[in-house]
Amino acid sequence: MATRRVKSPYGRGVVDGLPFIFVVAPFALLFGVVATEAGLSIFEALAFSVAVIAGAAQFTALALMTEHAPVIVVLASALAVNLRMAMYSAAMTPHLGHLPVWKRSLVAYFLVDQTYALGTLEFEARPSQSAADKFAYFLGTLTPICIPWYIFTFVGAWAGAAIPTNLGLDFAVPVAFLAMIGPMLRTPAHMSAAFTGAAVSLAMAWLPYNLGLIAGGIAGMVVGAQVELVTERRAARRGEAGA
Repeated sequence: MATRRVKSPYGRGVVDGLPFIFVVAPFALLFGVVATEAGLSIFEALAFSVAVIAGAAQFTALALMTEHAPVIVVLASALAVNLRMAMYSAAMTPHLGHLPVWKRSLVAYFLVDQTYALGTLEFEARPSQSAADKFAYFLGTLTPICIPWYIFTFVGAWAGAAIPTNLGLDFAVPVAFLAMIGPMLRTPAHMSAAFTGAAVSLAMAWLPYNLGLIAGGIAGMVVGAQVELVTERRAARRGEAGA
C-alpha cells in the first residue's frame, strides 16, 4: 500500500484520506447548488457547511426547511441523523481523550464519518502509537476531506443554477455511506444495528418530515446495544466455563 511508504503519521492520513475527495467533492457541490436553489445566499450556504460540517444532516435539515417543517422537527431530525457522532466520539476517546482541550475540540469538530472510519482502522492497526502521532494522523485525514468540503460547497453555491440537480451528483451520498459502513459490519451488533435501522426506516417511510429516519436510528441503536450485551455475556460465560 502507498501508506506503507509514508513515514509520518500526518502524511499517512493525507494519503488515506485522498480517495474520499471523489465523494466529498460532488456531495459538497450538490449541497451548494441545492442550498442556493432553496433560497440561501452563497455566504449562508458556506456558513451552513462550516457550522454543521455533516452532509447528511445538512441535506435533511435543508429538505425539511424547504417543506416549511416546524423548527423543532428540523432540529430533531438533524440531531437524529447525527446521533452516530456520539458513538464516534466514544470510540475515539481511548485514543485521543488524553489530548489537551484545544486538540480535543478540534477532533470533535472534524470528527465526521470519513475521519472516524480512517482513524478507527489506523488506531486498531497501530495501537502502540502515541497520542501525538494519532492526532497527527487525524489531522492528515481531515486535510483532503474537510477542507474540500468547504471549497466545493462554495463552488456549488456560486455556480448555483448553472449545475442542474438532475446531473446525477447525488450518487455520492449512498456511495460514500456504503464505502464507510461496509468495512464496519464486522460484528453481530454492528450488523444487527445496521439492518434494523434500515428496515425500520423503510417501514416508517410514510411518516411526515422524515420521522421514519429517526425511528430507524433509535431502533438500530437499541437492537445493536442489546446484541452487544448478549454477545459480551456469552463471552463471559465461555471464559468462566474455560477457567
